[in-house]
Amino acid sequence: MAGKARFFRLAALLPALAYLLVVLSPPLNHDVSAVLNFSERWLAGEDLYTDLIDVNPPLIFVLNLLPAWIADHTPLDGPRALQLCLLALAGVVWAMSARIRRGRNEGPVEAAVLSAVVPLYLVIAGYDFGQREHIMACAALPYFLLAARRVEGQPTRWPLLLSSTILAGLGFALKPHFLAIPAFVELVVLLERQRLAGHGVSRLETLARSIVDPVPWLLAAVWAAYLASIFIFFDDYFGYVVPLVWDYYLDNGNLNRFSVLVSDDMGPMVLLMLVLVPASLRLRAGALSRILAAALLGAFLSAWVQHKGWTYHVLPMLMIGTLLACVLAARFADDALPPARGRLSAPLLGLAAAAMVAVYGVRGGEAPWREIGWDGSRAERLTEMLQQEAYGERLLVLSPDIFPVYPAINYATAQSTLRTMNLWLLEGTNRTCPANGARYHETWEMSRAEFFVYRTVAEDFAEAPPAAVLVSTNPGIPWCGKEFDFIEYFSRHPLFADTWTRYRLKGEIEGYKLYVRED
Repeated sequence: MAGKARFFRLAALLPALAYLLVVLSPPLNHDVSAVLNFSERWLAGEDLYTDLIDVNPPLIFVLNLLPAWIADHTPLDGPRALQLCLLALAGVVWAMSARIRRGRNEGPVEAAVLSAVVPLYLVIAGYDFGQREHIMACAALPYFLLAARRVEGQPTRWPLLLSSTILAGLGFALKPHFLAIPAFVELVVLLERQRLAGHGVSRLETLARSIVDPVPWLLAAVWAAYLASIFIFFDDYFGYVVPLVWDYYLDNGNLNRFSVLVSDDMGPMVLLMLVLVPASLRLRAGALSRILAAALLGAFLSAWVQHKGWTYHVLPMLMIGTLLACVLAARFADDALPPARGRLSAPLLGLAAAAMVAVYGVRGGEAPWREIGWDGSRAERLTEMLQQEAYGERLLVLSPDIFPVYPAINYATAQSTLRTMNLWLLEGTNRTCPANGARYHETWEMSRAEFFVYRTVAEDFAEAPPAAVLVSTNPGIPWCGKEFDFIEYFSRHPLFADTWTRYRLKGEIEGYKLYVRED
C-alpha cells in the first residue's frame, strides 16, 4: 500500500510538470516581454519615465533588472533569464509554503490535496506566466497560509513570518488594485479572531493579539516605503508620465463595469466565486478556506475595477479560486470519510484534484494552444525575420501591437527605440476623425500626448537612426477617408522625412513590413 500511495503522490505532480513544459515553451507572454525589454533598455542607460514612458509603477521594472542583468552577463538571453528568475520564485514560494504548513491541523486528504495542487498553482498561469498578476498571486501564497495560522493561533518563527510578509507586500505593491486582496484577508483575520473570542478566548486578549500582530504593520511599512521611493527616485512618474497618458490608458478597453462581469474570461470566474465564497462560510470549512475566499473577493474587485476582462486580469481569480475549491472539497472528504479510509484515499484524491484543476486551467485561445501553434505562426515568422535582418540591433517599431512584436523583439535580442512600448498612445489620441476632414491632425490640433509621440519619434529617429524599422500595416486607428499610414504621418516632420530616405524595404509578412538602413 505504501508503494501505491507513493506512486499516486508522484503522479499528482504530473499536471504541474505538464504546465511547466508549457510555460517554458515559446512564446513568452507579450506584456512580460515588453516589460523585460524596457528594463533591458533601462539597464543599458536609458532613463525610466524620461526615455521610457509607461503607466506601470516602477516596481515591475526594478524586478526585471535582475533577468536583464543576467542576460547581459551570461550566455542566457532575456527570455530564458526571466524564466529562470520566475522558476526560482516559484521554488522559493513552494518551499516557504511547505514550511508554513508544518504543524497545521490538516486532515489526510487536505494535506495530500495541498501537496498536489500548490506546485500546479505556481505554473497554472500558462501563457500569462510572468504577468504581474501571476507574480502577485505566487508571492501571496505563503501569506495566505500564514494568515490561516494566525487565525488558528499557531506561532510562526520570525524569519519565516518576516520573509512571507515582505514577499507578499512586494507582490501586492505591483499594482494598486492588488491591495484589495490583503484588505479582505486582514478583515477576515480580525473577524475570525473575534468569533473565537466567544470560544474560550477573551475579547480583550483577541484585541491585544490583533494590535500587536506584526503582519499588517509590516505590510503597511513595505507599501509606505515603496510609495516614498517613487517620489524620491522616480518623481517623473507622478509628475510627468501619469498626467500624460492616464486618460488614454483608462479608456484602453471595450468593456464597461457590467459587461466585464459576463465576459468570456471573467464570467466563469464570477460564477465560481459565487459558489465557493458561500461554501467557505460553513463552520467546518476551516480558516484557510475563509482566508482564500477573502483573497478571491479581493482578486475579483481588482479585476473588476480594471474593466477590461483580459485573461491576466482574471488570472488571480483562477489561481486562488481553484485552490479554494480543492481545499473545500478536501475538508469535506476529511469530514465524510472514516479516518482509515481517508488516509488510504488521500493520495488518489490529491491526484484527482490536481488533474481536475489542470483541465479547468486550459483556456480557449491561451495555454497550451499558443504554444502548440507557435511553429509556423505569424509571430514565429516575424521572429525569424527579425533574427535574420535585425539581430542584436536597435529597431524602431511603428505599430499599435504588443503581440507579436513582443516577444519577437526579445527572441531577436533587438532593442526597441520607441519611448513607449508601442504606439498605443497614438492610437488612443486618434479614436475619432479630425473635424476638418483631414486624415491627420495638424501639429497645432494635437493633444499633448499625441504631439509627444509625433515629436519624439521624429527627433529620436533622426538623432540616432536605428538599423531597421518595423511598420504595421494595420494601424488600429479608425478609417477616415483613407487608412492611417504611419510613415506618411511621421514624414510630415522634416527630421523624420529626411532620415527615412536612407531606408529600403527588406522583408514583409502578413501585417508587417521591415525596412533596413542603407549606410
